[in-house]
Amino acid sequence: MKLAMIGFGQAGGKIVDKFLEYDRRTGSEIVRAAVAVNTAKADLMGLEQIPQEQRVLIGQSRVKGHGVGADNELGAEVADAFLIVAGLGGGTGSGGAPVLAKYLKRIYTEPVYGLGILPGSDEGGIYTLNAARSFQTLVNEVDNLLVFDNDAWRQTGESVQSGYDEINEEIVKRFGILFGAGEVRQGQEVAESVVDSSEIINTLSGGGVSTVGYARETVERKGKSGGLLSKLTGSDESIEDQLDSANTTNRITSLVRKAALGRLTLPCEIDGTERALLVMAGPSAYLNRKGIERGRKWLEEQTGSMEVRGGDYPINNSDFVASAILLSGVTNVPRIKELQQVAIEAQDNINEIREESEANLQNLVEDDEDELESLF
Repeated sequence: MKLAMIGFGQAGGKIVDKFLEYDRRTGSEIVRAAVAVNTAKADLMGLEQIPQEQRVLIGQSRVKGHGVGADNELGAEVADAFLIVAGLGGGTGSGGAPVLAKYLKRIYTEPVYGLGILPGSDEGGIYTLNAARSFQTLVNEVDNLLVFDNDAWRQTGESVQSGYDEINEEIVKRFGILFGAGEVRQGQEVAESVVDSSEIINTLSGGGVSTVGYARETVERKGKSGGLLSKLTGSDESIEDQLDSANTTNRITSLVRKAALGRLTLPCEIDGTERALLVMAGPSAYLNRKGIERGRKWLEEQTGSMEVRGGDYPINNSDFVASAILLSGVTNVPRIKELQQVAIEAQDNINEIREESEANLQNLVEDDEDELESLF
């Protein structure tokens, strides 16, 4: 799947930069165009992969190129337009991403997706509040919101910088496999069950919130095989080939379970998922149709969805087999419920503080009037 990616804000820019590095390292050619948008000049200068002419500094008349801190309302005001990888806890991305999505949908007929990064609970209350507000707005503006929750991935005792670097690697690893499927390059084997862009679009078409599961296993490289069909059992196969095929099938079904029941980008209960997509990636000798079909049927049973798609993604010279699972339209998500509660409580607190301030101001004015009257 070819993507035009715009990183909005510091986190978004770094992730898009990492996607470009992944593209060049693996030859996946996912990113058709990449732009970084920020209100802070220093953040744009720190990027390594995005071309200089594709780095856009906005809001200079308001913030003089120094960022907007954690003020997401200002982030929205200085945004003129642009696409959609953003941290939802800061100021620029959380405020600007929904505005960007709205304008892109007005201009283009292609789907507009968001990849929103939720802040960790240890990052401070203002970041959680920003995320709560931005999430509610962004999910309504995009065609589907893919979510990565930092809170589920930060390691105890880990430095902030190393933590974010590892998180960005995890993001790109998962979404790189997912979006790379179906992009056939010169010299690459063609998948037997192709997962092209239409499969991804159809899986995301119902809107809402999505999460991605991932699991991988290292394997020894084999000689070039004839593809998936040569791995199907039959009368012409030797006992060794049949055992090999059975091992391949078992490995695939095991990886599908690990991906779905392990650490998702946004932890949730998978039961009730509206749509799902399974991508098995790795050397074609370790992929077979039987295993993928079993994995797909298992996903149907676990999610209760009748819209579960699946296919393979052969990767030349790979030393691993990986399962990437896109779960779209998830609803039983504790973290989102927590954010919604935070937003409600914060609004109540804001109203209380405003009422108290107005009362204090009124009392101050009345006291001043009494003093003036006493003087005369």
